[in-house]
Amino acid sequence: MTDASEQTLSITVTGDDRPGVTGALLGALAEVGAEVLDIQQVVVHGHLTLTLLLSAGLRSERLRDAAAVAAHRLDLALTVSEGVGDNARPSHGRAAVVILGSPLQAVAVSLVTNRIAEHGANIDRIRRLSRYPVTTVEFDISGADVDSLRTGLALVAASEGIDIAVAPGGLARRGRRLVVLDVDSTLIRQEVIEMLAARCGREAEVAEVTARAMAGELDFEESLRARVATLAGLPESVLGEVRRAIELTPGARRLVRTLRRLGFTVGLVSGGFLEIVGKLAADLDIDYVAANRLEIKDGRLTGRLVGDIVDRAGKARALRGFAEHEGLPLSRTVAIGDGANDLDMLAIAGLGVAFNAKPLVREQAHTSVTVPYLDSVLYLLGITSEEIEEADAEDGTPTGAAPISGPGH
Repeated sequence: MTDASEQTLSITVTGDDRPGVTGALLGALAEVGAEVLDIQQVVVHGHLTLTLLLSAGLRSERLRDAAAVAAHRLDLALTVSEGVGDNARPSHGRAAVVILGSPLQAVAVSLVTNRIAEHGANIDRIRRLSRYPVTTVEFDISGADVDSLRTGLALVAASEGIDIAVAPGGLARRGRRLVVLDVDSTLIRQEVIEMLAARCGREAEVAEVTARAMAGELDFEESLRARVATLAGLPESVLGEVRRAIELTPGARRLVRTLRRLGFTVGLVSGGFLEIVGKLAADLDIDYVAANRLEIKDGRLTGRLVGDIVDRAGKARALRGFAEHEGLPLSRTVAIGDGANDLDMLAIAGLGVAFNAKPLVREQAHTSVTVPYLDSVLYLLGITSEEIEEADAEDGTPTGAAPISGPGH
């Protein structure tokens, strides 16, 4: 025989949302002496769904009556069901599944939820993170194996043309992080070496080699030295010209600004050149930089590099070094890049994000972002567009894309 003290009552009300609804319902139940075991509320386009799990005991009928009277007064639909104990599912295997689409079709969401169920995981909560320019939805799930689910959902992402990120949930999703970005075609729209090569009439030649190197078809160091050799004789002043011509990727300033507000550490790792990247980092208030150095003599580029090369392995070493200096484990790092020379750092990071990347990189990264807005990465971390916009409004930060010399986005 069930102990009356273990009996529970689930009360759900739905209807038009307005101030005071939750307080009025709870106030009516409080007069009966209700004990709240769980409460969840969501409002979608002004429509409220509020669910209370109460310890019923010997007050079940009185609680039902109180809820019915309150729901009638508030013009809400009421559903009541009885149970035994707090039948919450175990919280092991917590994970966050974030899906981004532009547009986000119902069939894609259906496939995601079905695949989660097939993996034996349960969806505990769903919330929207952004609506425009991309729609982003986050699923808080339990009973998940992150690696297995990530592999399964990658197939859905590919078939439906959406982006899906799977990451450990719970405390693993909170706290300080290190976020490291590639520069060329990631933080900025252009490839700096092609911009330099354009000053000596060899842009097309260099662009072809760059594309093959980023696709993993050529050895990066060898191709880099060959491309830098084409710059021999250029005056040092072209570096300033290129710096002024650089355009940030849409959302870049917003991404870095928000990460800094959260107390995160930000770093840049580039197969490009410190003479360009260093100024960019200073402009954005970025903490760490690793990039190659051009040799300059008598005010002209010699066509050679100075010091160690920041190649594929060098980028991974830089990420490790930044993390060690910050006292953070690699599980607390995020790496973002687009080319084959980013693969090692994407692999060792806690979350490796392929941003509008080459096919080889999308296949091997933990997740990919295929929309042209760099701040979409914030949604993968569970940050909502409303939170970002509120923070910008509080300090008067303007929105909109701009070159690095302007206010920025």
